[in-house]
Amino acid sequence: MNNQDPIAVFKTEALEQLELIEAGLLDLTRDLEDKAQIDAVFRGLHTLKGSGSMFGFDQLAAFTHHCETAFDRVRKGEAPATTELVSAVLDAQGHMLALLQTPNGDHEAMSAKLLDNLHRAVGGSAKAATQSAAATAEQAGKPAPAASGLSTWELTFTLPANSMINGTNPLGLLDELRELGEAHVEALCDNVPPLEEIDPREVHLSWRVTLKTDKPKSDIEDVFIFVMDDMVMDLKQTEAPAPVAEKAPAARPEAAADNAPQAAASPADAAKAQQPTDAKAQKQADNVRVPALRLDEMMDRVGELVIAQSRLSQMASSAADLGLRSVSEEIERLAGELRDTMMVLRMMPVASLFSRFRRLVHDLARETGKDIELITEGEMTEVDKTVIDRLADPLVHLVRNSVDHGLETPDDRIAVGKSPVGRVHLSAHQTGSEVVITIKDDGRGIDRARVRAKAEANGLIQPGAQLSDQELLQLIFQPGFSTAEKVTNLSGRGVGMDVVKKTIETLRGAIDIKTTPGEGSEIALRIPLTLAIIDGLLVRVGSGRYVLPLSAVEECLELSLEEDLKSRGRSFISLRDDLVPFLRLRELFRTGTQPDPFQKVVVVSTGTERVGLVVDQIIGDHQTVIKNMSKLHDHVSAFSGATILGDGNVALILDVAHLIAAGQHQEAQLRAAG
Repeated sequence: MNNQDPIAVFKTEALEQLELIEAGLLDLTRDLEDKAQIDAVFRGLHTLKGSGSMFGFDQLAAFTHHCETAFDRVRKGEAPATTELVSAVLDAQGHMLALLQTPNGDHEAMSAKLLDNLHRAVGGSAKAATQSAAATAEQAGKPAPAASGLSTWELTFTLPANSMINGTNPLGLLDELRELGEAHVEALCDNVPPLEEIDPREVHLSWRVTLKTDKPKSDIEDVFIFVMDDMVMDLKQTEAPAPVAEKAPAARPEAAADNAPQAAASPADAAKAQQPTDAKAQKQADNVRVPALRLDEMMDRVGELVIAQSRLSQMASSAADLGLRSVSEEIERLAGELRDTMMVLRMMPVASLFSRFRRLVHDLARETGKDIELITEGEMTEVDKTVIDRLADPLVHLVRNSVDHGLETPDDRIAVGKSPVGRVHLSAHQTGSEVVITIKDDGRGIDRARVRAKAEANGLIQPGAQLSDQELLQLIFQPGFSTAEKVTNLSGRGVGMDVVKKTIETLRGAIDIKTTPGEGSEIALRIPLTLAIIDGLLVRVGSGRYVLPLSAVEECLELSLEEDLKSRGRSFISLRDDLVPFLRLRELFRTGTQPDPFQKVVVVSTGTERVGLVVDQIIGDHQTVIKNMSKLHDHVSAFSGATILGDGNVALILDVAHLIAAGQHQEAQLRAAG
């Protein structure tokens, strides 16, 4: 039994339809003559109108009907596709979302305004089309075609059994036929099963319709445009319109034979022809919608299972019972497979995230008067759904910042020898257990002198302070920081970039910045693939145990007591001719314990930056279920979370990005001092 709320299901599918409509409209901005995209937008609007009406979203259906009509005229060649029309329907698409989310709200004023814009975008097109047809006919020395008379059509059709489950209302189709002219409808009951065998969710009737209309055959077929591939239909013209112009030439005998009406398909034939549809329906049934909340709950259960399995493994390792060890190893294998399967279920391609920015860049181009091209790459890179949801707002801020601060106006770009079209490049790729999302533009770049001056004026740094290039550029993420000379609708208030940094830090990620004056900037977000379970390296510092994400670990070295004493005041190790700064975690955490005779250095990195962490003991790898820390520990930036060990004790998870930043800061101070 399916207990899902049908209204909730409709809203989900309507949101998908709105996204498809938006994508089609944005594709049209690049080629206004693209017939396939025009048809796709029309079908999307038609579906949204019909399903909205079926589920009681009357305002949405009525409003969408006007947009559908406009694109129907474009589809039939009665009106041209123009930039103004596409922009008007894009604006209307945003309003459709409001009508979907608050169907009982007061939307009349906004609807009227948007429809006025829509009518202006297509206004006069029909009259122009008529005048054009008349002019063309006059030039050819022939009179313009007269309006056609009434034709009589006989239509017999059978819908797929699962039509209503998939959102098709047979009564709505019959109503659309009645709108075309005078219709006589007859229900065919040959295939209706006995009462005790009837499935109320399925369609068992067929219909025969006699229709008198002045509309062409294509308009009748358009009523069934979304079920045409799955249904059985026989459509024949039984009475042609009376001739109103010159007598047509006699039809060839073979042409008459070609046009001879074929026998209507019987309900039995219709049922046979419908059989392939069942396989298609079965294929669709293979995909199941699952609420994200259920996946979150299941991930929590898998996490608890991993913790329990870890405890079992610890007990089995100290037990003499070989049978217990065997069972423990089997459960460990199954738990690992279940964990990996669960990870895959939560993964989504970033295409669902990147697609939102096509509309954003389109709107920003209109608002700023700049010519902007958005280039996306790596859309099929997969990330945990939670990560995708949290990345949406930071990426909006970064893209808006690139457009407003980074890209120049077309005139300014031409003046410096650039293409008038500015480019924003949005890409994603996976590296190890991280995904790197990069926002790159070919604009003016970040003015380092202005950043330093603004930071000194705001008291963020002391005048003349020694900073590395990365430390200087990272200042743009400080709260309230902005180098904009004036506040605009897009940016300049100093809010947004600090939100980016906070969000990335909560995701246990890091931000890298590159910029070249006059050539553009590149901001890379390094994000873990998942936020739930990671492979970690368990270490001991004093009497405490800590976890390092295994993906950040490069190598482990031994640091003897003598070498430790020699490096006092220097805090550098030589690693293949490179000096790498290191931190003594025992001192950082103030354990108050003496160092072990043979300490270890764990070298960790994020991209090009790395640092060594001195620990007392490397215990081994550990499957780590991440638990969030309480609000009381928000200020403790050295840790990104906690985990429960097999013996029931808690181990803190080290924030590698923070430790590397601390190590780099320590290195800069030592170099400045000596």
